[in-house]
Amino acid sequence: MEDPLKSQFPLKTSALLQKLSEFLTLSQGLRFMLSDSGVMTIRQLADKKNFSFNVFDLSDVLTREDAQSKTFLQVNFTNGVKVILTENLIGFKPSEISGVDLGKIPKVVTTPDLKSVYEALEDMLAADITNHNEELVLRRVFISILEGGERAGFDLQEDRILFSRVFSCHSAASA
Repeated sequence: MEDPLKSQFPLKTSALLQKLSEFLTLSQGLRFMLSDSGVMTIRQLADKKNFSFNVFDLSDVLTREDAQSKTFLQVNFTNGVKVILTENLIGFKPSEISGVDLGKIPKVVTTPDLKSVYEALEDMLAADITNHNEELVLRRVFISILEGGERAGFDLQEDRILFSRVFSCHSAASA
């Protein structure tokens, strides 16, 4: 029986998809689906976030090892975006945001990092005394991760809405 990946896509794309699907099939925390139109969606089980991309935008899929000798994939796209696929999560570069020193946050972040920053902001806002400079930095870090994730291919609209609702309410309450 002929492999559907080889019959549906050009040879290079099929080879990259084969490498991706082999890794994802063995993954503990990632599930994937490939549409007939060539859109691959990878779901992170950790936070149920979907990462989607057009397979024709794939540039390269490289096998790498981390310091603990765990295998991961570096996936490069034609637009210059790179993501890292580990056994459980998808990593991406945060966006450059004015007022955020990217040297002080990890070079690769994940969508669960959004929740961590959000919770830190909530804790700060719930405190009687708020450090406005620290609050502003955390807000900018949140936006940096959010925009980096969206640029990579995550659907983070719910996170964007939640962030704007909570912090617009806080701004109105503190005015």
